Amino acid sequence: MTTLEAPPVQTADDPPTDPKVQQREDSRALRELMRPVAPQLALGRGLAVISGVLAVVPYVALVHIGEVLLDAARAEAPVDGDEVNHWIEILIVTFTLRLAVYFVALGVTHFADIRLGHTIRLRMVERFSRVPLTWFTSTNSGRVRKSLQDDIGTIHHLIAHQPVDGTQAVVMPLALTAYAFVIDWRLGLLAIATVPLYAAAMALGMRGMAEKTVEMDAKLSVVSARMVEFVTGITVVKAFGRVGRAHSAYQEAAGDFQAFYYAWVKPLLRVSSLGTSLLAVPLVLLINIGGGAWLVHRGEVTTADVLATSLIALLVPYGIEVLMNSMWSSQMAGASARRLTDLLETPTLDDDGVRAQPEGHDVEFDHVSYSYGGPGADLALDDVSFTLREGTITALIGPSGSGKSTIATLLARFDDPFAGQIRLGGVPIAEIDHLYQHVSFVLQEPQLPSISLRDNIALGRPDATDEQIRAAARAARILDDIESLPDGFDTVYGSASGLSGGQAQRIAIARAVLVDAPVLILDEATALTDPESTHQIQQALSDLARDKTVLLVAHRPEVVEGVDQIVLVDRGRVLATGTHDDLLGEPGYARLWESVEEGEK
Repeated sequence: MTTLEAPPVQTADDPPTDPKVQQREDSRALRELMRPVAPQLALGRGLAVISGVLAVVPYVALVHIGEVLLDAARAEAPVDGDEVNHWIEILIVTFTLRLAVYFVALGVTHFADIRLGHTIRLRMVERFSRVPLTWFTSTNSGRVRKSLQDDIGTIHHLIAHQPVDGTQAVVMPLALTAYAFVIDWRLGLLAIATVPLYAAAMALGMRGMAEKTVEMDAKLSVVSARMVEFVTGITVVKAFGRVGRAHSAYQEAAGDFQAFYYAWVKPLLRVSSLGTSLLAVPLVLLINIGGGAWLVHRGEVTTADVLATSLIALLVPYGIEVLMNSMWSSQMAGASARRLTDLLETPTLDDDGVRAQPEGHDVEFDHVSYSYGGPGADLALDDVSFTLREGTITALIGPSGSGKSTIATLLARFDDPFAGQIRLGGVPIAEIDHLYQHVSFVLQEPQLPSISLRDNIALGRPDATDEQIRAAARAARILDDIESLPDGFDTVYGSASGLSGGQAQRIAIARAVLVDAPVLILDEATALTDPESTHQIQQALSDLARDKTVLLVAHRPEVVEGVDQIVLVDRGRVLATGTHDDLLGEPGYARLWESVEEGEK
């Protein structure tokens, strides 16, 4: 039976907007997303209309069978078996045909759902292959997971079921109610006697729903933010014994949401109870059978008429329930479609189609400026210019947050600068075909997917032989560690693999060894490892960097002595370039060395 349920608790991804504007955006996104399967959905709805109309025929047959039986009883004559069999055959055929049409309609919409889900996933893959890698923060990765799993699952009901069930929920009750009025207008009124009262109760309960939903999203955003703050800092909080104070902000936000939600839901539950009672089976039967019995007593209708319209009255609430669920599913699917559409419209790296091969492997940063928020936001890099000569090692050094890692990621084309240009061998890196055959990198945190160690090492060269993979692992000082594992190179990387951070870093180095790109980026590759692993990693990096153009990102100045060139960076600007001896008179470089010497005391 239909109930007005409390709205589901969902975390809002976006800040609340005007409900009417948001509803229009959701509807637009849903129409755009469903466009590829619109013809199949229209066919499903058409078949559902046919199925809904056919639902009337069995009731017509029941009425006629009842009349034949009653006429025979009144006349005390034999029942006309041929007439009864005729209407029974009509009942069975039309009921079977209705079910067949219904299942064909569901088949059409389910295939449309499968096709749409496949299309969306393909579009996502194609889009994300051109999205800047800097976009893939942990937050955006969470959005992608939610969309590919949760949001596509949410629109499943709208595509696979709602066109058929929602259409039938409108057509079948209307057709049956119309037939009830054909039987007798008074029985027709009895069949829908409580529906207007239910509609009024629903309208009362749904009043202000959009505004309350926006307010709920806003409060949930606060709860989510407080929870993330608490969880992120839990280690430090527990270490300093500040747990009670640290989680009080989360408790306050949760308590505020709880009070709001209860205040909203309690009246809805009362309306829900009222709606349930108005469409309850006992009440519906009491009205229809009671009123119908009075009309039978007056001789104005037959018992068969009353039984048929009473059955119709029981199906009307079912149609309303399906219709209400379909309306709510449409609202939820609209929000999901908007999130999916937003992801499918994620800005991509520029690509003018021009392709070239570099001549040599000099790297030039030419007046490069960049901001993570785009032009107009605070600059992460401001007019950066320097050159990496082929076969040399250039070290980027500077205080934390100075822009060193940003420079490294732009060379790897995790994003494009909004001003200036980066060239490799005289060619802008945006025009180089298969850039990662020319540039490889080892980052501070090794990026290893949950696949076998063999596939992890061969990620940049999937055609590599086992012997080449073993040679790369040997060069990275990780071969013995891998072979000591129970499954060896077939071990799937993850928490159950038992690999330490240093071992994971050496697997990442083995991957770079196998690619053997002439330009190598090293971003603090030993920053998060233990001393023993650090020594092994440094040996592996020394072999890897030999005869390559290397960009080395370092926070500690003592690790850059002996490099060919040092670039001193601070606040996104290049302060000086030169060798260690050249920069000793540079105040910023001197301060870095002073901090090292103070730390050793």
